[in-house]
Amino acid sequence: MENFALKVMGASVKEGEVGVFFLGQAGFVLKTCSGELIAIDPYLSDCCERYFGFKRLMPHILGADEIIFDYLVASHAHFDHFDPDSVPVLLGNGKTKFVGAKDTRAECERLGIKDNLTFVAVGDKVELGAVTLTAVRCDHGKDTPDAIGLLFEAAGKKIYMMGDTAYRPEWLEDEKIKGVDLLILPINGAFGNLNSTEAARVVKALSPKLAVPCHYWNFAEHFGSPYEFMTEMKNNCPEIPYLLMRQGEMIMLK
Repeated sequence: MENFALKVMGASVKEGEVGVFFLGQAGFVLKTCSGELIAIDPYLSDCCERYFGFKRLMPHILGADEIIFDYLVASHAHFDHFDPDSVPVLLGNGKTKFVGAKDTRAECERLGIKDNLTFVAVGDKVELGAVTLTAVRCDHGKDTPDAIGLLFEAAGKKIYMMGDTAYRPEWLEDEKIKGVDLLILPINGAFGNLNSTEAARVVKALSPKLAVPCHYWNFAEHFGSPYEFMTEMKNNCPEIPYLLMRQGEMIMLK
């Protein structure tokens, strides 16, 4: 397998473009034309097996010490989004700034992390260098009320990562999430997340330029079938492009 860190560092992103890399599970990396790197919800360890018995089924493609990111973003505190084995390493260089949902504060305190921290709630807007992040609402169940969706704006592009969320059709009328350049959404249908049918309905309602599913195949307990998503997309909104990304794959938003 191609070295993922070298692939990210060596990727050429031109003005007006945004590079988007898939880490697996719900993890992504954004790269701007100025070389800024933003990691979103990276799960880089095996901590979920140690804590919960959820064995990783997909290989590691990045070590926490292989890339120094400019920003690390966590949509909520579940360990496959806020990885307690990796976050201290990712932030240990003194450069990387952390932006997370409010429930990640307690985890940062537990891990003894004190510097370069910003905690956000729905409606908050944060500047990540050349990228603007707006926290938008999601519904990851009553036990995770602080979870957020993530709307990134960079180089004239909009990337909406829904985060872990259930199907709430009445929320899809929000104009700022319609017609985005890239929509990333879960399809596993477990633990309060969209299933493939619901995900296709969301895509149809929001009409993005490109849809990418995530949150599948990393744990047996999480379910998720990209084939079912593909079938639902063909049946419900064949006019909207989608892409099933493999781990390590990059797309360039132009």
